[in-house]
Amino acid sequence: MGVPAFFRWLSRKYPSIIVNCVEEKAPRAKMNQQRSRRFRASKEGMEAAVEKQRVREEILAKGGFLPPEEIKERFDSNCITPGTEFMDNLAKCLRYYIADRLNNDPGWKNLTVILSDASAPGEGEHKIMDYIRRQRAQPNHDPNTHHCLCGADADLIMLGLATHEPNFTIIREEFKPNKPKPCGLCNQFGHEVKDCEGLPREKKGKHDELADSLPCAEGEFIFLRLNVLREYLERELTMASLPFTFDVERSIDDWVFMCFFVGNDFLPHLPSLEIREGAIDRLVNIYKNVVHKTGGYLTESGYVNLQRVQMIMLAVGEVEDSIFKKRKDDEDSFRRRQKEKRKRMKRDQPAFTPGGILTPHALGSRNSPGSQVASNPRQAAYEMRMQNNSSPSVSPNASFTSDGSPSPIGGIKRKAEDSDSEPEPEDNVRLWEAGWKQRYYKNKFDVDAADEKFRRKVVQSYVEGLCWVLRYYYQGCASWKWYYPFHYAPFASDFEGIADMPSDFEKGTKPFKPLEQLMGVFPAASGNFLPPSWRKLMSDPDSSIIDFYPEDFAIDLNGKKYAWQGVALLPFVDERRLRAALEEVYPDLTPEETRRNSLGGDVLFVGKHHPLHDFIVELYQTGSTEPVGVPPELCHGIQGKFSLDEEAILPDQIVCSPVPMLRDLAQNTAISVNFKDPQFAEDYIFKAVMLPGARKPAPVLKPSDWEKSSNGRQWKPQLGFNRDRRPVHLDQAAFRTLGHVMPRGSGTGVYSSAAPPPAAYQGSLYRPLLRGHAHIPKLMSNMRPQDSWRGPPPLFQQQRFDRGVGAEPLLPWNRMLQTQNAAFQPNQYQMLAGPGGYPPRRDDRGGRQGYPREGRKYPLPPPSGRYSWN
Repeated sequence: MGVPAFFRWLSRKYPSIIVNCVEEKAPRAKMNQQRSRRFRASKEGMEAAVEKQRVREEILAKGGFLPPEEIKERFDSNCITPGTEFMDNLAKCLRYYIADRLNNDPGWKNLTVILSDASAPGEGEHKIMDYIRRQRAQPNHDPNTHHCLCGADADLIMLGLATHEPNFTIIREEFKPNKPKPCGLCNQFGHEVKDCEGLPREKKGKHDELADSLPCAEGEFIFLRLNVLREYLERELTMASLPFTFDVERSIDDWVFMCFFVGNDFLPHLPSLEIREGAIDRLVNIYKNVVHKTGGYLTESGYVNLQRVQMIMLAVGEVEDSIFKKRKDDEDSFRRRQKEKRKRMKRDQPAFTPGGILTPHALGSRNSPGSQVASNPRQAAYEMRMQNNSSPSVSPNASFTSDGSPSPIGGIKRKAEDSDSEPEPEDNVRLWEAGWKQRYYKNKFDVDAADEKFRRKVVQSYVEGLCWVLRYYYQGCASWKWYYPFHYAPFASDFEGIADMPSDFEKGTKPFKPLEQLMGVFPAASGNFLPPSWRKLMSDPDSSIIDFYPEDFAIDLNGKKYAWQGVALLPFVDERRLRAALEEVYPDLTPEETRRNSLGGDVLFVGKHHPLHDFIVELYQTGSTEPVGVPPELCHGIQGKFSLDEEAILPDQIVCSPVPMLRDLAQNTAISVNFKDPQFAEDYIFKAVMLPGARKPAPVLKPSDWEKSSNGRQWKPQLGFNRDRRPVHLDQAAFRTLGHVMPRGSGTGVYSSAAPPPAAYQGSLYRPLLRGHAHIPKLMSNMRPQDSWRGPPPLFQQQRFDRGVGAEPLLPWNRMLQTQNAAFQPNQYQMLAGPGGYPPRRDDRGGRQGYPREGRKYPLPPPSGRYSWN
């Protein structure tokens, strides 16, 4: 399902408004995360290129086979950043695509499309949230509007809950991990660059005709309906005997706020709260235990009650020591289990494994590396001669492999999974030992834990961050300049006395301009996306801001195992120093770069069938420069202001294609206009409540959806008709037995639509017949509940006939005919049935019914049903 198909589906499902937002200039708090990601991407790309070149040279030196190296331009993913030429071209392509759909797709004829490209400030999802908040604040807004948000970010769930809209759906493309990727050297699947051996590619097909036929699966989407999540949260957060009135909307707001402590895009998570360790459940339990003492909720419409939050944090701080110890115990237990598993695998391996061409490998797979010796005997002989010449004598104590060749003197490097002890990252903090707080502040902040003033400063900055993030989610950006000035978070036990800390932010701040943001987040390696004079500031040793762009930087694993999980210790950008340095190079910008460096706004598009079309046409004909109010009755209730667009798409004007391979739109009927949301005072508070008149969707959950079984396991759906049925696990011997006794027809089971092979009617087995010209509806009408399990009659009771001699005409094979005839064939003998409703049965007692003893008139047991005609 590609992007055009998805938009067609979206226009049918939600046929009113499509808001397409492209992420642009983010607040300073988000720029720090963007800076870390882009510096990491640049460093990892350089390291991968160096490693690739090293492995290539090593393979070629050993006589391996590699395809010729293609000299191609490397795609730098950092170009997907607002302000670059790439993002400017993307905005042009989106304008063209929207105009093309409005002209040529009937599903778009009544749509109102709002495009917020990379020139409008704000993150993409937060621009959509701001649009929803401002429309909800209008007096004639429909409280039952349906919203559908498409994106892969996890914070979309929190943002959707923060709107308190009853009909909110999130769509994201399904993430399928461990997708096969080709090796960067030999372009073969199954290994990475570091494991490449330079072996020739195995042919796929007799003439390698299947080499490029890789399986391609359609993209699938995941739907998250927030009304179902709201039901779960209401069940989880409902509390009785509260000293105040329970409000599920306020409880959901508190739940969203508590999720900030386990990490978000703007703040590091607390050391004692790891989401994989059940931190959210722990916070909810503490919240439900402490809320009786707080006297109310933690938040209200995006504003935090710090006195109540302090009680929650101190309750978490009381169990911090036990959390750290349990984390250490769990990690040690996991390592022990892994070590025992490796020992078992090593113990179960065969004592001797043949080598060379006798090396065993799985059926259907390509040969193992050891068996590749036979594929190039000349190379193997040459290596053996060179080895004999270089080492005339071999020690009697030297070890040999199974194919007769001596093993390397230095030994073979074992893989990580085969090693008895994996190297663990050094942890100087040791949170599980006494004195963990002193070591933490000394190693992470380079200060003494006894420095109460510094600890107070860290906590105050973190509290400001909590207030800023919640305000950002519920009211919009409180300050474009604020950011958390540390790489690490404080402990929960340090949140003492936070009730008196200020939580106000500077008003009237402005976001960075696009090129200024690039200077704040790009490494020097990505300077080619900037003007030449700006780029020089990143690499010139005499630059006043050269310290902002280190070529190498440390990564603190912080107790993790992989580098991508660690903390990039980059210097923070000083905004005043950056702006002062850029003042000297601003005159060097070209007119095109100046245009890219300016702030833009949202653009609204409609087609010729839309009620707004004629209104916008008249707006352009009058040439008014003043903003004009949007008539909500013509635009699905949308309110705001219209203004003329300098780069407007107008009817009867050619829309040029930004891509050479696409045609121009010569007969355009769509039109665009600048759109601005309703404006409010800076101190206006958007109420975080469900609007009056909103109708909640019908409940979806059942009591069994949150009940747990008696043994503590989560409830699972019932399989089959037996409530106590347990899944049966078969070993390999059982599967071999089933494969031996089951028919190997061309079908895929009893529900297959494939016809049986012609040979099925040969020998003593015949096609079942419809006696008495019976029809399928008649057979179905004669079916009784107790007959569903009975099999067909014995073979000797079925009528035999000679093909071509008075035989009934052979009907074409039909799956319904087969299944119904096989299952309901006993019903054809109801007229001949004996006592109990069963057909007469012949046995080895001469055909006499019942048992041989006189006086017993009851029939034999029913047929077993094991016989089947196919």
